[in-house]
This record gives sequence, C-alpha cells and structure tokens, in this order.
Amino acid sequence: MAAKEEVEAETPPVQDDVPEEKKDVIPSPQGKIDDSKALVLVDKTSDSTPKKNSGGSLDRDIALANLEKEKSLSFVRAWEESEKTKAENKAQKKLSDVTAWENSKKVSLEAKLQKLEEEYDRKKAEYAEKMKNKVALIHKVAEEKRAIVEAKRGEEVLKAEEVAAKFRATRTVPKKLLGCF
Repeated sequence: MAAKEEVEAETPPVQDDVPEEKKDVIPSPQGKIDDSKALVLVDKTSDSTPKKNSGGSLDRDIALANLEKEKSLSFVRAWEESEKTKAENKAQKKLSDVTAWENSKKVSLEAKLQKLEEEYDRKKAEYAEKMKNKVALIHKVAEEKRAIVEAKRGEEVLKAEEVAAKFRATRTVPKKLLGCF
C-alpha cells in the first residue's frame, strides 16, 4: 500500500475542470476556407468526463496492483533462484566432501596395502633366504655324508685289497668266499 501511495503522490492530480467546447477548423489546401466541409471537434460533456477520470483512477489502481503483483512475483522468482543456487551449492559442497572423504580413505587403504605388500615382500625375502640357507646346509650335510660313504668305501676297498694280498701271500682261500651259500 505504501508503494501505491507513493505512486499516487508522484502523479499529477487530475483536473476536474472541463474545458469548454473547442472548434478546430482545418484549412483547405488552397488557402480558402470552405465552411461546408469544416470539421468541428467537440469534447464530450461533463457527464462522461468524471467516468473517464474515475476510470483513469481505476486504471491506475489496476496498473499499480499489476505492478505490485509483478514485483512480488519477481521477488518470488529471485528468492526461488537464490534457494535453488543455495541448494546446488550445498549439494556440491557435500558431494565434494564425500569425494574428499572417499579419496582420503582410498589413499589410506592404498598406503596400508603398500605397507603390507612391503612387509610381505620383506618376509618373503627373509623366508627365501632361510630356505636357501637350509638348502645350503642340507647340501653341506649331504656332501659330508657322501664324503663319509666314499671314505668308508675307500677303506673297505683298501681292506679288501690288503686281505686279498694276505690271502695271495699265504695262498689260502677265504672262508667267506661264498657268503650266500
């Protein structure tokens, strides 16, 4: 309503004075005045003028109401756009937060996985080293046993050769010649 009062205060007041009838004569192109073809403009009487004035006031009120309605609709549209923008920004921020959270968790888990893989590789290398040491130890023991077997075989061969030489020298036959019979 305050806007309506401001607009009414700014508009000039409507004159209630009704001017008297005017007669305009349009001159003929030849410069002669011919009264037979003269046009006379007559303003309407005061009966229709107040209606026009009140109609003008009514039109102005309608225009002001339409202007006020447009203004409020404009405010509503602006508010709606503002709220939509706020909602979009809020959603974008939350999506950004979720993405940041997801990325931090991924990085954390990837770091943990990397650490586990390094630990696994280290333990695997240690275990492989232990296994290589065990294989080397087994090989060493096997070589020692082979050496012992070879030494015993050599001793037995030497003993057999000595016994054979003794039998040859004494020309006796061994008693255990046919041990399986």
